[in-house]
Amino acid sequence: MASTGTSIAVTVNGDSRDLPAGTTVAGLVTELGLPDRGIAVAVDGFVVPCGSWATTALTDEDRVEIVTAVQGG
Repeated sequence: MASTGTSIAVTVNGDSRDLPAGTTVAGLVTELGLPDRGIAVAVDGFVVPCGSWATTALTDEDRVEIVTAVQGG
């Protein structure tokens, strides 16, 4: 995660979280210890394709939802 010395406040699955400015979706997924497969990430209601995680920077007050795929019927 890149840091410019400031932080941003985002909401992840309903929980407030402070992150270094410049944090990307990929950086958040890594920080949370989540796998890079089998999950979907939406920022402010828009799904971020996995191929764009590394280039999608989070900004102050973003609302992030992370959903894990579950098998079943």
